[in-house]
Amino acid sequence: MRIGLYPGTFDPVTNGHTDIIKRALKLVDRVVIGVAQNDDKGPLFTTAERVEMLKAEVANLGGDIVVQPFSTLLMHFAEELNANVIIRGLRAVADFEYEFQMTAMNQRLNQDIETVFLMADPRHQAIASRLVKEIARLDGAIDSFVSPAIAARVRDKVKNRG
Repeated sequence: MRIGLYPGTFDPVTNGHTDIIKRALKLVDRVVIGVAQNDDKGPLFTTAERVEMLKAEVANLGGDIVVQPFSTLLMHFAEELNANVIIRGLRAVADFEYEFQMTAMNQRLNQDIETVFLMADPRHQAIASRLVKEIARLDGAIDSFVSPAIAARVRDKVKNRG
């Protein structure tokens, strides 16, 4: 079984993330979405909330998809899962520079796990979770960047944070 690990903070999950997940399903037998517990980034949603939202978002995509939180080194998590592939989405040159460094380090940690880059669909290239949150904080429309359910959750969380 070919297992692909798609790691990220997903704070919140965007239409771009969902597109990468759908496309990854064509490449591997199982996609494990690894929700990073990364408190250094100051997430809007807790890890448990992000896992819950992702499970709801992927429930109707079909295929073998697992959503699981992790707080370990990415390669250790991939090894625990017996993952063959790390799946990453690329939007722009800036993404590539960061991902290039990460891939080189991960390759040194485990040469048996490959990294596969999927270019963002042009419709989603500008979408970043960070920008979605900023637009929502400034009372802008985020409906074209995230699903209706996620848009409602983001608006509610931003409003309640004051």
